[in-house]
Amino acid sequence: MSIDLLNIARTGIQASQAQLGVTSNNIANANTEGYNRQVATQASSQSQHLGNNFYGTGTYVSDVKRVYNEFAARELRIGQTSMSAAETSYSKLSELDQIYAQVGQMVPENLNNFFASINSVADLPSDLGIRSSSLSSAQQLASGLNQMQSQLDGQVKQTNSQIEAITTRINEIGKELGSLNVELMKSQDQDSQVLDKQGALILELSEYAQVNVIPLDTGAKSIMLGGSMMLVSGEVSMSMGMSAGDPYPNEPRINASIGDKTLNVDPSKLGGQLGALFSFRDDTLIPASTELGQLALGIADTFNGMQSKGIDLNGEVGSNIFADINDPLMAFSRVGAFSTNKGDALMSVNIDDVGALSGGSYELSFTTADGYQLKDNQTGKQTALTLTSGQLTSDAGFSINVDITNGPIANGDKFEIRPTAGGAAGLKVVMTDPKGIAAAGPTLTPATANSGNTAISLNSMDSSVAGFQADSTITFKFVTTTTPTTYQAFNAAGTEIGTGPYSYSGNNINAFGMDFDITSSGTATADTFTFDLALAEGDNSNAVAMASLSNSKLMNNGTGTLTSVFENTKLDIGSQTKSAEVRVSSATAIYQQASNRVQSESGVNLDEEAANLMRFQQSYQASARIMTTAQTIFDTLFSSVR
Repeated sequence: MSIDLLNIARTGIQASQAQLGVTSNNIANANTEGYNRQVATQASSQSQHLGNNFYGTGTYVSDVKRVYNEFAARELRIGQTSMSAAETSYSKLSELDQIYAQVGQMVPENLNNFFASINSVADLPSDLGIRSSSLSSAQQLASGLNQMQSQLDGQVKQTNSQIEAITTRINEIGKELGSLNVELMKSQDQDSQVLDKQGALILELSEYAQVNVIPLDTGAKSIMLGGSMMLVSGEVSMSMGMSAGDPYPNEPRINASIGDKTLNVDPSKLGGQLGALFSFRDDTLIPASTELGQLALGIADTFNGMQSKGIDLNGEVGSNIFADINDPLMAFSRVGAFSTNKGDALMSVNIDDVGALSGGSYELSFTTADGYQLKDNQTGKQTALTLTSGQLTSDAGFSINVDITNGPIANGDKFEIRPTAGGAAGLKVVMTDPKGIAAAGPTLTPATANSGNTAISLNSMDSSVAGFQADSTITFKFVTTTTPTTYQAFNAAGTEIGTGPYSYSGNNINAFGMDFDITSSGTATADTFTFDLALAEGDNSNAVAMASLSNSKLMNNGTGTLTSVFENTKLDIGSQTKSAEVRVSSATAIYQQASNRVQSESGVNLDEEAANLMRFQQSYQASARIMTTAQTIFDTLFSSVR
């Protein structure tokens, strides 16, 4: 027995050839997305015993490994999820910010123009041309708000389409991962090419949602989204889908199905692009829409209310300029019933005080134990409401009508209340006659004998109420020092209207078409006030009062003007956009750091591979040289015995 030089050379050539093959494959895939470099591990062949020594018999490639660091890959996935979420938020917020900066600029401009047109009416209250121009300004204001609402609705639809497209892609990835798991179970997790493909799909999946990877003993991997939803388990893939929103169908939800079971998925736990899109829709777009509705309701209610305080050019109490904010269709659109409700009660919402509205949403629940409970979804404040004559009255500026005609409310029923929903879309001008602008106002004259301790202020007039003194005077006489406090009403001829005296409590009186507040601070016994409802030529008192409301703090419980409602939303969106930009920079830096770490371990370094190529080439040549040497030795031995 002797040392087998030819066999040693052969193993060296084969090992070098294998090393060259692995190195060449690394170089060829240097630009392949998701490729992890491979290394061939060499080992010595079993030695042989000759004489008193052991001699090597060559080498062989014991393993070809894929260079992969699970911890670094997990860090990269987390970084990818955060960066994708930040980029998606910034992209959507930037788009919305541009809408408010470009399309939205016409909203405050149109409102200011309308106030200016009312001011022009106050200057020349009898000019029909100016009055027509004012109605045109009102129409432009309504159209601007309609258009702005249309833009927000378009953003909601676009966001829903993006969510649907992502769920479709997630389903495709889930099926591919299930198929790859089958292949990996066959190869016992050894096929590097399949593993690279699997890794690339998982990394792409981490763009859409947070991903957790669970290795299985079979060589396959289970994939979870958001820490709670199993997308792939072995070769079985779950399917994600969309379903109509609950309680608002145009806000679809996301669900997961396996077999005949379907579960709703909480989008706030998903992260990535999906989480960012749901957050943008639910936390930014919908609040922006309800706040725009708040502005529209404020405009309609403010000017319609001022109209009811004045007298138009026909000598009649002013009618609405804008559509009634409590139109039945709008009232029903403000409530969404949850699909889990078992009762048949119908709800609608009437606006009682626009100034008290917040632009937020509420949850109304009913239980036999606690009755009706109203929760503010923004602050979490919960208030018990009492049903009186089919109505629930809140202190948030609205009341809820409970209609049990179709059936009673059931224990556990819930409703979502959005008092300002649809306000901007429903804003429209209903006045067509320019004479209808109530520029004039009734003249309020206190009697000279009054004590001075009592004052009244007009809220509105309603000419349809019996006893209303159209184009005439109505005099109210108050007795405030006795209990109960009382009043009487008289027409222009001094004849009492109705059969007084009438008692009242509190500081509001609504009688004979006149709604006004009364305050008394002392010893008045018979104070008298006269409303002159006849149209006075050139009277502009109500138009002046209407125009002065441009800077009045009518909204958000007296803290903001009409314009500030819109401007605050615009500023909030701008602030969110800036914060999202900062998050993008931070998330990108973290992702890049994780990517660099992965590349340093698993990426192909062409300089290193070029050096390896030369080294293994030299090794191959050296092994081939051993063969030549062995051949020379054999030739010499054969020659020596001839």
